[in-house]
Amino acid sequence: MTNHWVDIRNADVILVMGGDSAEAHPCGFKWVTEAKAHRGAKLIVVDPRFNRTASVADFYAPIRTGTDIAFLGGVINYLLTHDTIQHEYVKNYTDFTFLVREDFAFNDGIYSGFDTKNSKYTDKTSWNYELGDDGFVKTDATLQNPRCVYNLMKQHYSRYTPEMVEKVCGTPKDKFLKVCEMLATCAAPNRACTILYALGWTQHSIGSQMIRCGAMVQLLLGNIGVAGGGMNALRGHSNIQGLTDLGLMSNLLTGYMTLPNEGEQDFDGYIKQRASQPLRPNQLSYWRNYKAFFVSMMKSWYGDAASADNNWGYDYLPKLDKPYDMLQIYELMVQGKVNGYLAQGFNPLASAPNKAKMTAALSKLKWLVIMDPLATETSEFWKNYGEYNDVDSSQIQTEVFRLPTTCFAEERGSLVSSSRVLQWHWQGVLPPGDARSDLEIMSGIFLRMRAMYQKDGGKYPEPLLKLSWPYAHPGSPTPEEIAMEFNGKALADVTDPKDSTKVLAKAGEQLPGFAMLRDDGSTSSGCWIFCGAWTQAGNQMGRRDNADPTGIGQSLNWAWAWPANRRVLYNRASCDPNGKPFDPSRKLIAWNGNAWSGPDVPDFKLDENPDGGMGPFIMNPEGVARFFARDMMNEGPFPEHYEPFETPLGYNPFHPQNPLATNNPGARVFPDDRAAFGKVSAFPHVATTYRITEHFHFWTKHARLNAIIQPQQFVEIGEDLAKEVGVVAGDRVRVSSNRGHIVAVAVVTKRIKPLMVDGKKIQTVGIPLHWGFKGLARPGYLTNTLTPFVGDANTQTPEFKSFLVKVEKA
Repeated sequence: MTNHWVDIRNADVILVMGGDSAEAHPCGFKWVTEAKAHRGAKLIVVDPRFNRTASVADFYAPIRTGTDIAFLGGVINYLLTHDTIQHEYVKNYTDFTFLVREDFAFNDGIYSGFDTKNSKYTDKTSWNYELGDDGFVKTDATLQNPRCVYNLMKQHYSRYTPEMVEKVCGTPKDKFLKVCEMLATCAAPNRACTILYALGWTQHSIGSQMIRCGAMVQLLLGNIGVAGGGMNALRGHSNIQGLTDLGLMSNLLTGYMTLPNEGEQDFDGYIKQRASQPLRPNQLSYWRNYKAFFVSMMKSWYGDAASADNNWGYDYLPKLDKPYDMLQIYELMVQGKVNGYLAQGFNPLASAPNKAKMTAALSKLKWLVIMDPLATETSEFWKNYGEYNDVDSSQIQTEVFRLPTTCFAEERGSLVSSSRVLQWHWQGVLPPGDARSDLEIMSGIFLRMRAMYQKDGGKYPEPLLKLSWPYAHPGSPTPEEIAMEFNGKALADVTDPKDSTKVLAKAGEQLPGFAMLRDDGSTSSGCWIFCGAWTQAGNQMGRRDNADPTGIGQSLNWAWAWPANRRVLYNRASCDPNGKPFDPSRKLIAWNGNAWSGPDVPDFKLDENPDGGMGPFIMNPEGVARFFARDMMNEGPFPEHYEPFETPLGYNPFHPQNPLATNNPGARVFPDDRAAFGKVSAFPHVATTYRITEHFHFWTKHARLNAIIQPQQFVEIGEDLAKEVGVVAGDRVRVSSNRGHIVAVAVVTKRIKPLMVDGKKIQTVGIPLHWGFKGLARPGYLTNTLTPFVGDANTQTPEFKSFLVKVEKA
């Protein structure tokens, strides 16, 4: 979230798209109701289903699943053609005026640099700005140059007319225009719109670009960095934000730093590639401090073993020959190239796509370790549960080890919410039986592995043997020790760069913030963005002062938010170029003539005079926000509509004659999985998965009360489809895809209606995801029995939200 949960109450318009916040985030949704009650905010819902959020919305518009870019691209076209944009904001705070390289091109759905023979992008050099001899980007303040971002974007989205939106999305033209009109009201400086989204955007083969497209709408309206605005991702778990913050993805290090690739054997080259230098004069380009963040992390990991002499232990890190994302590792399992797998707090048999492939993958392991409080479908994958998990156990040789862990209520520590707020929680009950905390289990594994290498040796043991393990009880580090470590401390006196006699932090002291991190080995920090969470003053995450002097939800003494306890990212953009708030009634920061101050922590250099021209988006080398994403995305600088890989049309209406542009050309697809994609001729209905309030993913089917209130697997079909297939409410239906089938009770509803898409009637099926063959609820099928093995081009997130099925009476 660029903003935070409480800040939603400051919005004048709330767009919920790619999520169902009333259903999946009922506690956080109270801030939507507060915005409606106290500000008269208007709630818009755009979704394939008339869901729980839509039931309290001021306006609902239906949409075909997987077509959000077509819809949002239409909004962008509307805002540009009707000139309902925040002019002062976009001209000063975005790349509107920047010129793009002459060799950049877009032709019938494909950008320049596409390798037609191999059907993928191999050269993205043209996806960049035009640079001058001084290395700075060329601009045109008049916006007359046809190569400026503004004109290229206007041309790109000119095809996204209301008529085209209706043709592709199935959204009636009048409803689409009503949404545009409501959003356009927030181009005024004294109004703000917020966008709330969740897995309904991320779980697509084009999901990252859906989110980018939403961000572009917000930038046109001037709604990034302002109170009541922002792009706000509502996380599905209490600590999913913390997962990525701490680098628990295969290519990440902590604080969104990245592992080196195989070709990056040189440390200096690795740093140079990531320490972005300014593309305009006087820009901060904060990632230029990458080396300080990296070195401090390596000092935290390796202590004295990380020094300038060995490039701070750079050689200890693996160098990736390919992305080892979730889809890749299971593909390698299927190929028999993985011996063992540790699933910690994860149920991949239920959570990864195509259950049949997942079963085949897990069956080829030599060993599988499950760390979880509960018996999961993954830990039991090798057992036959009849129709729900019909396997031949005698043919599965995988040895499975279950290590029962504590759950959140049985331990203490920090959780990071969607709002980027780190909150300390305390232990509520003791764990049952022999359950141990994840910290204790992982420590035990590490200590045993280290002892084995010390005794017997092994190939390149240094990364393991030299790891620092400075805890009072090595077999059981405390959450407090870990929290203090990811905050970081001074390893030597840290002095002011402008005055070496001034000591900012003494050796051994906890650091107050990441601004003190150094690249000379004098500081440590396990996660630079968390620096400030546990300072010399103590545990900032445990604070519970909800005082809000301004009345706009800026409770800075409630816990601690990364980065720097800032609650609204890019908040410099809430002021005009002179530092005056666009909306004084919702002031976040302001320039007082000498410094920046306000009810939030300024996302800016405190003493930076507005006359200097520094842009508010300080992480970007341009200093401004990007409409043109340069070479950061894997399918193009501007979001373009591509069909889901299982499309009910069989072609892309924007590019009907170009099969290369039917689906995302950069998506994550393995060759053998293409044959498993279904065709509309055999599977005529469109399915999407979702969550319900009564269950939490795959956990609460183990809880008796939840199993009572929502005991049985169901699917949701509209009345029109029910008539077509001869089904009434309560009948059992068989829902099949090209990968398998499930059988469930039919809930026949008015909430899903057919859509007319390019002259064809499209029926949508809603499938809740909570059931499986373990737990106290009645046994059910895993929903991913149906889903295709394909992922987003940038995050590799599976496409769970749009695939083809056939519904028939069981």
